[in-house]
Amino acid sequence: MLPCETFKDVFEAVRLNLVSSAVVPIENTLHGSVHENYDYLLAYNVHISGETSIRISHQLITLPGIPFRQIRQAFSHPVAINQCREFFDKHPTIQPVPFYDTAGSVKMLREKRPQGAAAIASASAASIYGGKILRRNIEDDQRNFTRFFLLTKQKGILAPNSSPWKTSLVFSTRNVPGALFKAMACFALRDLNLTKIESRPLRGKPWEYLFYVDLIGSETDAPVNNALENLREITEFFRVLGSYRPTP
Repeated sequence: MLPCETFKDVFEAVRLNLVSSAVVPIENTLHGSVHENYDYLLAYNVHISGETSIRISHQLITLPGIPFRQIRQAFSHPVAINQCREFFDKHPTIQPVPFYDTAGSVKMLREKRPQGAAAIASASAASIYGGKILRRNIEDDQRNFTRFFLLTKQKGILAPNSSPWKTSLVFSTRNVPGALFKAMACFALRDLNLTKIESRPLRGKPWEYLFYVDLIGSETDAPVNNALENLREITEFFRVLGSYRPTP
């Protein structure tokens, strides 16, 4: 295991062969997409080799002996903070403070012992670092799931005719009327199911965009392969990020 403080460090570790694979969050049901990692998927030559979704539960954690009434700051990763907005609305005297990591914020409490401070992290983090849970399940909605990608430097081996598969890709179109409609038609005319489309700014071309797409099927499937080849012909930029089998 190689812990990394930032998402960029994770991608760098794969690029430099410090690890054989890596796991990054890509989307949360409350916060939305992790846009930073969408950008890194394009910037780094990595492949999506797997996907899973995990139920996320946030706890308010502090050091033993610190009562709730003394808490004035809560440290955590910005994504976790955004999943607990209702908690901060109910407790305006507690200031959310962005930190590089959820579990790392509990570790920081133990090492630096800031006054009136708590952390938002998992119950496991509290157990590992000797924290005390003051409030449980403080996320805005208990149907809080985060989707993670498994990244590898080498492309995974595909097994044709196995299901279910998903394929992720990114493309850009010419900035002309109907361009995106024609791109989507590549999938619609072949009855392919798109599960997500995400736009991101195209650097160097203000108000133009990259489109990230997830669809059901493997790039070895004939309909998917034909759609991708069709899309490649009508787009300015095109890359398949990976075909993979989601796991529960």
